[in-house]
Amino acid sequence: MSLKLSRCARELFLKTSSIKGRQHGVHLVPHRSSSCNLKEAMAEQIKIHREKVIKFRKEHGKTKVGEATIGNIYGGMRGLPALLCETSYLDPNEGIRFRGHTIPETLCELPKPECDGGEQPYPEGLFWLLCTGCIPTKEQVEFVRDEWNCRGKLPKHIKTLLLNFPKNLHPMAQLSAALSAMNIKSQFSKKLNTVKKDKLWELMYEDCMDLLAAITSIAALIYTHSFKTPIDPKIDENLCWTENFCHNMGICEPEIIDFMRLYMILHSDHEGGNVSAHAVHLVGSALSDCYLSMSAGINGLAGPIHGLANQEVWRFIQELVKKHGKTPTDDQVKSFCQDALKTGVIPGYGHAVLRKTDPRFTAQKEFCEKHLKDDPNIKIVWQLFKIVPPLLESLGKVQNPWPNVDAHSGAILQAYCITEMNYYTVLFGVSRALGTMAWIIWARALLLPIERPKSYTTDKLIQMVGSSGTCKKK
Repeated sequence: MSLKLSRCARELFLKTSSIKGRQHGVHLVPHRSSSCNLKEAMAEQIKIHREKVIKFRKEHGKTKVGEATIGNIYGGMRGLPALLCETSYLDPNEGIRFRGHTIPETLCELPKPECDGGEQPYPEGLFWLLCTGCIPTKEQVEFVRDEWNCRGKLPKHIKTLLLNFPKNLHPMAQLSAALSAMNIKSQFSKKLNTVKKDKLWELMYEDCMDLLAAITSIAALIYTHSFKTPIDPKIDENLCWTENFCHNMGICEPEIIDFMRLYMILHSDHEGGNVSAHAVHLVGSALSDCYLSMSAGINGLAGPIHGLANQEVWRFIQELVKKHGKTPTDDQVKSFCQDALKTGVIPGYGHAVLRKTDPRFTAQKEFCEKHLKDDPNIKIVWQLFKIVPPLLESLGKVQNPWPNVDAHSGAILQAYCITEMNYYTVLFGVSRALGTMAWIIWARALLLPIERPKSYTTDKLIQMVGSSGTCKKK
């Protein structure tokens, strides 16, 4: 088979494919819409993609892509190929790909601010990319910004709810409750039984745009209510999504706002199998609206072994500083890490899928090299980056000794005086809404059914395996 595509074949593919990827060395992109309206651009891509999915399922619906083992069943289905997610794919070597784009490509290609000195792309542009598969133009980014600004006024009952919560109620519990209470606005829930199934995505689109417009104001009010003096969230139509978020938190420094743009992009999507993304998809598959679905995802993200990892990293750094001071030597850092490995792990290192340094860690490191290179805690993060991987490799048991995104983010937030660690996962949740909302729209567009895998009891599994040691039937 020839490894090159003819001009006609390539043009045909560009018109019919809706997912960017690499095949036979050719970089394939979907047809970019000329419309600056995101819903119209999505409608074009959905029509093309539905046809592709129908054809593919018809031809290969019975093709096996993997087989479950007893270990998979007891091991939380880790790595078992069984889910669909069009918005991103986690490559073991290149890290997350947003619609086929690596992190470096995404940060390079998405539109950036032109007037405030910012260097990081707009999250609005990432959302357009996740929704359409295409890098947006400046005008298309402005469409998303303007839509969110128009929709962003926080309902009075949400403000009342948040301001009446105890200040010590965990910020993630506040976020989950507020999102559930936004359900009253859902067009999807109100009109679910009045439209055709192939039009449900349009109702979900409207809800998701409303949720994304409001979630930053919700998160900002949680921050000021819990830790500062409450600020009534306002939306300035001249500011971008991230600027409004930061201003409502009481943060106006351009450098911090620029980092928050980077943070929102890096944490936005990570395939469909992680707890938060999967929870959103699972609840959404029952045709719950996006508010209830996102609330479920937030509850999963609040789990200590999912969304709290950067807090564990920061605690680890604090313990290191407490023992050896703010400028520990490499030998002291190594000794501290060796002691930690005797009873546990080094937080921020290792990943279930990645087998190289997380490119999200690298992106944050490059930002810090320009803006925070003299911060003592950032220097410790870099010391750990130098010392921990060889140490873990020497054990001979660690598949991935390299840092993940959480190894850096907590120290940066601390450097920018966002010191309230219980709030960190709220930032993560706001970011993760970008990816999960893009995918839940697509899930309804593709008419995906309710998710209902089969489960077994241990006794049934033993019976199925039998004396031969192999399953006789399923």
